[in-house]
Amino acid sequence: MLRILNGEADGYDAEARAILETIGVVDELVSISPEGLAERLRDCDILIVRLKYRVGEPLLAAADKLKVVVSATTGVDHLDLEYLERRGITALTLRGETEFLRTISATAEHAWALLLAVRRRIVKAAMMGAAGRWERDQLRGHELAGSTLGIVGYGRLGQMVAGYGQAFGMQIVVYDPYVQRVAVGEQVPSLRELFARSDAISIHVPLTDETQHFINEDVLACCKPGAVLINTARGGVIDEQALLSALRSGRLGGAGLDVIEGETEADLANRPLLAYARQHDHLLITPHIGGATYESMVKTERFMARKLRDFCRRQGWV
Repeated sequence: MLRILNGEADGYDAEARAILETIGVVDELVSISPEGLAERLRDCDILIVRLKYRVGEPLLAAADKLKVVVSATTGVDHLDLEYLERRGITALTLRGETEFLRTISATAEHAWALLLAVRRRIVKAAMMGAAGRWERDQLRGHELAGSTLGIVGYGRLGQMVAGYGQAFGMQIVVYDPYVQRVAVGEQVPSLRELFARSDAISIHVPLTDETQHFINEDVLACCKPGAVLINTARGGVIDEQALLSALRSGRLGGAGLDVIEGETEADLANRPLLAYARQHDHLLITPHIGGATYESMVKTERFMARKLRDFCRRQGWV
């Protein structure tokens, strides 16, 4: 039988696990180092991961039997796809599963939560409230109604967030060179124009060679003074030094990030961006929880388990 290693099994859905058990023998890990995982992979046919590990040559060098890597994600920057292809290892992900993904709203909702939290200073207000400090004049925020929301990337999530903005009475502008027309809002021809016109900007693009650090010093210099930047996509799309400079200068009024560059590295607490967030309430950073809802993880784990089962059947393995 096939040997399946679920490398990030904490809270894994029982129904999805039952589907996996129709394919082969399932081994589950909750917490293990990359070195430990590499050792456990020596006799495995299938690896299941979320976002904790970089899946490439260092992890898989000794995994001679590995046939498939499964990741219930749309972003694939944690997978070395070129290496997997050279090895003949199939990567099964959520990328391209458009119809199914339209049922998953968790990341779009989290982007909106970050925007509201930054604009209304929710975190600082909650801390003051818990301390019994009713000093509301120190906590004046900004309304969203009547302001302009810029959407960078008009795919599934960008469309959802645009709809939320419309419901809140915002004007919507969109930049996406790969989209012919938008259903909500006005399409603009350049990223710089979007930043110049927007009071809040929400990023919804994959991390590619084209988008690596494409939110940079030049783009941020164009933004409307006091604008808020929200990123629930991938950390690498933003030049963090440029972001820090824009926050320190006041060019950006705030930012809400669910992702940072190199977020699986050790000693994150010493990163300048996180150090700044600890001292300034207009920068909020959450640890990549956009898709981490009970509902979305149940749906995606079951979907990917079925996708893996169907793939294995087509290969004649089960």
